[in-house]
Amino acid sequence: MYGRIKITLTLVPFLMLLFLSAAEAARVKDIAFVEGVRPNQLVGYGLVVGLTATGDKSSATYTTQSISNMLNRMGMKLDPKRIRVKNTATVMLTAELPAFAKPGTKIDVLLSSLGDASSLMGGTLILSSLKGADGKVYAVAQGPVALAGFTAGGASSSVTKNHQTVAKITDGAIIERELPLVMNNPDKFNLVLRRPDFTTSGRLATAINNRFEADVAFPQDAGRVSIKIPGDQKSNVVNFISIIEALNVVPDTIARVVVNERTGTVVMGENIRISTVAISHADLSIEIKTQYLISQPTPFSTTGDTVVQPVDTTNVTEGKSRLIILPGNATLGEVVRALNLLGVTPRELVAILQAIKAAGALQAEMEII
Repeated sequence: MYGRIKITLTLVPFLMLLFLSAAEAARVKDIAFVEGVRPNQLVGYGLVVGLTATGDKSSATYTTQSISNMLNRMGMKLDPKRIRVKNTATVMLTAELPAFAKPGTKIDVLLSSLGDASSLMGGTLILSSLKGADGKVYAVAQGPVALAGFTAGGASSSVTKNHQTVAKITDGAIIERELPLVMNNPDKFNLVLRRPDFTTSGRLATAINNRFEADVAFPQDAGRVSIKIPGDQKSNVVNFISIIEALNVVPDTIARVVVNERTGTVVMGENIRISTVAISHADLSIEIKTQYLISQPTPFSTTGDTVVQPVDTTNVTEGKSRLIILPGNATLGEVVRALNLLGVTPRELVAILQAIKAAGALQAEMEII
């Protein structure tokens, strides 16, 4: 008998994405928003009916209680303890109420099973209310649910694709109440940066002042720019804000390296700088062979046992070490070209970048996800 185990420390190829975002301008509406203009979360509770025996089991007492309450409101008096159904599931509803949404507007609804239902496929949500944090009803939802996947099989085996206990109803909720949104000061408003940064805040204020040829924008801090509405724009504030949103600003960000060790993806910005450092890299391959030696008694022997003795053989092969020196203040392109000369893969690149960071030579923030 002969067994063989081979372990090779060779890493798979990868996809490395290089974003040169700092050199490109972005619209103001993509990097900032008017303070106070934001969506609000809605939540609700409902019943999905019409399932093919994939609903909540009888152990989910809140499901039978909900069915009883619903039927009682329709004039039928039923004891929850006497209800036995398998085609109904209780779900939690979540939705997002956009700013300035008017009554009659439709929004999407996400349904998540609350009980022990196995699938929501083919079900229909019964009229349910969606409430805000203040306890008021802002929308109502109803309609057939849609799942991206399927479940098929029999008693002994089954096949499931995607998640079957979470579903979505596109345009499944109708807004019934408008969320009041009033600007406290009609003479000014604030723009809030989605990613606070002092440099970006200053550039945003400069771009607005240059556009209107007046000092109307004043950076308050890294995340907020105060805008004073000019006298000739007070009669049409919407148009004034739309002009600002269309302006182009070059956002600034800190140097950051984002590494995903699970997928081997490395994303680096262009502002990364590396101090003078030397990198050595070599491939290492370890091969372990196990051979079984069998000793057994001669034919027709009256005594003796068969003995199996494993013999392990280990071979280590180390590739030729390569040494490369990165000069001080090396740019991203120089770093990538240098590491490509070493033939590194993304997972090896993760270890190299971590070592460079530990040596204090990587002038960037490293984030491992």
